[in-house]
Amino acid sequence: MILVIIDSMPVVTPPIDEIAPLDQFASPTDTGLTSFISICPSSEPEKVNHENNFHNDMKLQKLDDQILQLLTETSDSLLDNVPEKDLRPKRDTDMTSESDYGNRKECNRRIPRRSKIPYYSKTIQTIKHHNKNNPFMSCNRKMKPPFFKDLYVRSSLANCNMLEESEEQKTEIIKVDNSSSEDTTYRTLVEQLDQEREKRWKAEQAEKKLMDYIAELHKHANEKKDIHSLALLTTDRLREIIFKERNSKVQLEVMVHKLQNEIKKLTIELIKARDQQEDHIRHLRTLEKALEKMERQKGQQQAAQMRLIQEVELKAAAADTEINLLRTSLHQEKEQVQQLHELLALKEQEHRKELETREFLSDAEFQEALAKEVAKEERKHEQDIKEYQEKIDTLNQQYMDLENEFRIALTVEARRFKDVKDGFENVATELAKSKHALVWAQRKENESSSLIKDLTCMVKEQKIKLAEVSKLKQETAANLQNQINTLEILIEDDKQKSIQIELLKHEKVQLISELAAKESLIYGLRTERKVWGHELAQQGSSLALDRGKLEAQIESLCRENESLRKANECDNDALRIKCKIIEDQTETIGKLKTCVQEREEQIKILQEKITEIQKCTQEQLDEKSSQLDDIIEKLERHNERKEKLKQQLKVKELELEEIRKAYSTLNQKWHDKGELLSHLEMQVKEVKEKFENKERKLKAERDKSIELQKDAVEKLHSMDDAFKKQVDAIVEAHHAEIIQLASEKQKYIDSANLKVHRVEEEMRELLQETCKNKKAMEEKIRQLAFALTEIQQEM
Repeated sequence: MILVIIDSMPVVTPPIDEIAPLDQFASPTDTGLTSFISICPSSEPEKVNHENNFHNDMKLQKLDDQILQLLTETSDSLLDNVPEKDLRPKRDTDMTSESDYGNRKECNRRIPRRSKIPYYSKTIQTIKHHNKNNPFMSCNRKMKPPFFKDLYVRSSLANCNMLEESEEQKTEIIKVDNSSSEDTTYRTLVEQLDQEREKRWKAEQAEKKLMDYIAELHKHANEKKDIHSLALLTTDRLREIIFKERNSKVQLEVMVHKLQNEIKKLTIELIKARDQQEDHIRHLRTLEKALEKMERQKGQQQAAQMRLIQEVELKAAAADTEINLLRTSLHQEKEQVQQLHELLALKEQEHRKELETREFLSDAEFQEALAKEVAKEERKHEQDIKEYQEKIDTLNQQYMDLENEFRIALTVEARRFKDVKDGFENVATELAKSKHALVWAQRKENESSSLIKDLTCMVKEQKIKLAEVSKLKQETAANLQNQINTLEILIEDDKQKSIQIELLKHEKVQLISELAAKESLIYGLRTERKVWGHELAQQGSSLALDRGKLEAQIESLCRENESLRKANECDNDALRIKCKIIEDQTETIGKLKTCVQEREEQIKILQEKITEIQKCTQEQLDEKSSQLDDIIEKLERHNERKEKLKQQLKVKELELEEIRKAYSTLNQKWHDKGELLSHLEMQVKEVKEKFENKERKLKAERDKSIELQKDAVEKLHSMDDAFKKQVDAIVEAHHAEIIQLASEKQKYIDSANLKVHRVEEEMRELLQETCKNKKAMEEKIRQLAFALTEIQQEM
């Protein structure tokens, strides 16, 4: 059951599955027409609906009055005697069959139910409309206004059928007995009521379908306008993009020529810089070799000086040991002298004792003995003096030898010192020259650094150009996607137009059937319909094939874009690696040449690919334009057919002018329908707002992607600045190292000079010590000689 409220009047409608088709109300002679009309159900025009509703309301009011009269006349007993089967309505009988009463009985058996349609005074709320999956409604939504005439014919046929039905029922009532005349009249009245209510219900459903169809027509019109505006915008954008691409190509070619000229100039300058650098390196190597030789000579001189000093020290140590030995020998001799004194004293005591004990000898004997002893002692003493004198002579000779050796060493060292001074002066002059050469080399290095900076600037410009090329690629890809989307929209339009063509064919068939009303024409129209269906199927298959080709082209273009992106990534990696290798000044410049050549080749390849893609897209657009021209020609043909049909409709509309006068009472209902239309317009506006919000979101995402690209470019600039800073730091470190080496060499020379001064001072100190030792030895020898003289005197 379906409950519908129309004009604030609730009407309970049975389900569509339980409703008899319109073919039941057709006459037997018009079976062919009704069967064809039932194949292509259409929505009725609103004017015919309003007329039927008006007549149905009048009939229902009359029937209600008659029923009330009958109810007052008849008694309750007669109502109790009437069986339930007879009281049931026969609204679902099939009147289209060849006057077979058996079929009517079968239809009554299939649908034995009471009329559940209440009166209009009742107010019932609406329930869900479960007719979504009905093919009747879906087909009505696809139909167009020219089939309005179909329902008018259908309604007229239904009225004729109702008249025939009433006549047949009257004949049946006459056959019945007079006793049951009141019951039969009641039954006929109830059946007529049910039939009128069914007509009313069907007319309301047709009205709803018309409303839905009108709303869909508005939607289709708005969609077509939007599609037309989008197509115009896309064509304008494509023209602008093509113009921009041509300008960009010209600019790129000019930039390529400029870059080639600049690269040639830079190569010449780089060759000159390389030659100058090689000369500087050779000069520096020669200076380094000279410094190494000077350092080796200084090392050898220092080694010889150290050897001499060690030898002198060894000789001095030997002299000290000899002096110590002499001292020890002196102490021993002093001890011996003391022992001798003691012995002498003991001997004198013994001698005195002996003299005391002995008898005095004569003076002559005593003198002889003394003379002998004195002679012995003198001999011994002379021998000792000779030995000591010999030792002193040997020591003096050794000392003289040492002095001569020291003098020779000092002369040798003086000569070496002069040589060292001369070498130092030569080294100082060479250092001055090397400083001048370093200044010149620094200037050249600054020039080379400026060249490197210029080259880095060129590399940056090339990066920027590559980024622009990538952006152009992305824009072309986006344009291609937009073109593909527009082509898909055009394909959908073609499909819709093909559907409209089908509908026009159906309308044409319907109009020809209504005018001719012959089965032969109906069969001919059916054959035409089949032919058109085959043609449309072929067109749909061709469109599907075109769509498949376009999808394959889209996939190929996507793959090409992915490959190009990978190539761009590889190129970016290569550029980073080459930027790091710029530290080696000589190798990086050659690599930059090769990189520039490779980039030129890649740019040429990319330009060729872009031209190929443009050619492909142009060919696709030409094909699509030819297809569109064919479709437009077909549409023009259909429009001509429409105009012919419209002329025929004008003839029929003259007949409908009399009927339109009855619709003056139903104008109030159009206000409610206007409100519905306004509500639908509000919904359309909401959909437009949603679409605009989506567009805003997409624009925001585009702005974000642009910002990300800008950030990436800024990062690249920061990387380039960091690389420049690294190169400057390396150059500064190189200069600092040169300054440190010069300072270290100066320190080394100063240290060598200090060592020479120290050696000279040490030699002077050694000579002074040797002089002091010599004087001390002479004093000791004198003391010994004085002591010996004293001993001799004492002896």
